[in-house]
Amino acid sequence: MNTFVQLLVNGLGKGAVYALLALGFVVIFKATEVINFAHGSLALVAGYFIAVNVDTLGFALAAALGIAAAGLAALLIERLLLARSRHADHNSLALLTIGIDVVVVEDIFRRLGTTVPYLGAPWDARPIQLGGVTLFSTQLVALIVGLVLITAFFLAFKYTNWGIAMRAQAENREAAALMGIRSSRVTATAWLVAGALAGVAVLFIVTQDFSGIGLSRSTHAVAFAAFPAAIIGGLDSTAGAVVGGIIVGLTQALSEVYISIPFAKVAVFLVMLLVLVVKPSGLFGTRELSRV
Repeated sequence: MNTFVQLLVNGLGKGAVYALLALGFVVIFKATEVINFAHGSLALVAGYFIAVNVDTLGFALAAALGIAAAGLAALLIERLLLARSRHADHNSLALLTIGIDVVVVEDIFRRLGTTVPYLGAPWDARPIQLGGVTLFSTQLVALIVGLVLITAFFLAFKYTNWGIAMRAQAENREAAALMGIRSSRVTATAWLVAGALAGVAVLFIVTQDFSGIGLSRSTHAVAFAAFPAAIIGGLDSTAGAVVGGIIVGLTQALSEVYISIPFAKVAVFLVMLLVLVVKPSGLFGTRELSRV
């Protein structure tokens, strides 16, 4: 029983991280109807800036710099590349983000060379004992931070002008424009928010407790596991992103112990396929209706 409770809490912590990443996928898709396959590279941008500055600035300032760098990188991608091709097909823009991802990833690891740094998180590798249950401090902190940020996001999404404009644009872009909503501003802000969320997520991914890996190509693969989370929940559903992230986190945590670590990497995609077979639009996604 203690093992199950431990896996449950740690799985929820992982799920919170995947939820933050999945929210980035969903926010960009709602604003632009484009799937951002460069989302994993935004997490790497944050990780790189943290890794090269943590010794001189300390963890807190380096983390703030990394999160800001990821948000700015996302904004530059949208303003300099995608905004200039706004009339292109959405599938073409998705392919463009794949190219961006390859360029960014290769440049980061060219700069890092053979070093595989950890980010020096103060909570990393410090297990917590609670009533005979051993919890990873990284997952516990991730769960708390995730709850705070997800709550703040939903409050902003529901009550701020940006959130209202985002929901209006997602519902009907032309009608939103006629009501005076600036599509370019909404889209740019969506990319900025998504990049910042990816920056927060990498603080937990590049730790011994979460993945056991430093800042490497495996980090990119771990971050991209949030894509199945977004698909499971529904690409146009912010609530679905959170649910999908939790499902992915729990699936990984339980599969690693009760089956095997290699299978845990596949289990997430098996769950995604099962959901798509039952409900192609995702658990909370909007089903498109077309008249014949």
